[in-house]
Amino acid sequence: MNIHEYQAKALLRSYGAPVSDGRPVMKAEEAKTAAGELDGPLWVVKAQIHAGGRGKGKFKEADAGEKGGVRLTRSVQEAAEEAKKMLGRTLVTHQTGAPGKQVNRVYIEEGSDIARELYLALLVDRSTSRISFVCSTEGGMDIEEVAAKTPEKILSFSVDPATGYQAFHGRRIAFALGLEGGQIKQCVTLMGTLFKLFVEKDMEMLEINPLVVTPDGNLKCLDAKMGFDGNAIYRHPDIAALRDETEEDPKELAASKFDLNYIALDGEIGCMVNGAGLAMATMDIIKLYGAEPANFLDVGGGATKEKVTEAFKIITSDPNVKGILVNIFGGIMRCDIIAEGIIAAVKEVGLKVPLVVRLEGTNVEKGKEIIATSGLNVIAGDNLADAAQKIVKAVKG
Repeated sequence: MNIHEYQAKALLRSYGAPVSDGRPVMKAEEAKTAAGELDGPLWVVKAQIHAGGRGKGKFKEADAGEKGGVRLTRSVQEAAEEAKKMLGRTLVTHQTGAPGKQVNRVYIEEGSDIARELYLALLVDRSTSRISFVCSTEGGMDIEEVAAKTPEKILSFSVDPATGYQAFHGRRIAFALGLEGGQIKQCVTLMGTLFKLFVEKDMEMLEINPLVVTPDGNLKCLDAKMGFDGNAIYRHPDIAALRDETEEDPKELAASKFDLNYIALDGEIGCMVNGAGLAMATMDIIKLYGAEPANFLDVGGGATKEKVTEAFKIITSDPNVKGILVNIFGGIMRCDIIAEGIIAAVKEVGLKVPLVVRLEGTNVEKGKEIIATSGLNVIAGDNLADAAQKIVKAVKG
């Protein structure tokens, strides 16, 4: 689960991390009051969407102005005007893709003088199952670009869970970033604060880009992105309350309410599979035979008829889907339950695209019989390769 920058900064502030004062704005008429509560002489207006590259992004609507989603202003009135231009408009960045994201919130923040821009992140390193620090002197840039062009400017190391964060971790980061004097002590303290926040709130990722050094030599978190472990959100009702459902794909949101693992993709063949590994294999074989998957959808090992029905409805709600492949291996999941769910869903929402079903495992014959006697125009797949070839052929015409 992701949250907005202003929410992330509120969390940082609550743990004592240095951030600028700011105000979130949801309605245009609130912008001037919000800006007036902040000290000048500079005010920064930031579009709040769950995507990076806001500063270099562009709005689709002409009346939103030519500038990107991060704007520097020099008066309360100007800040309010820029906020009004952003609200309700669609911002397109390299991370949103062509559709962009509608800006429903902006953040007006006190401007900061900057002497240096640095990069810092904490994340879960899947290869070591530990929390890792990543830092670089190249703040303000995409870390992927830094890694591609100047990887030697990135320091990354993991923290042993037996010891947890120690002062020497902070000093290592400080030296890598070229900090000196009192900045080193600040860095040690700040890294400890961020590590504590990361652990206590069950985060997956915390990125500060840029972490800045001000002209008076102090560190400040000028931007912040946070991602949380969805499986641990139940332990943090305060974090769950920060969820902005308008930032999520409606299909993914609907799937989450039925405990379905769904991720929307850009292809034309919808997939319904049980098991993440089998789902990945299904997507791969669709690509192998010349098409693209429209989604990743794992209904799980213990799916009910109702969950299968909802999964099918989610797939068919995607206008990009030109065909559907159901690939089920019945271990814990019974093939007849899948078949009943498919039949119920087709009868409820209709079937306007080709449907190929491959069933194998527990109660497979019963499942095939249910589909065969349903009177529906369903294509049977003898095995995974056969099913994939049939759905690609049906879609490609």
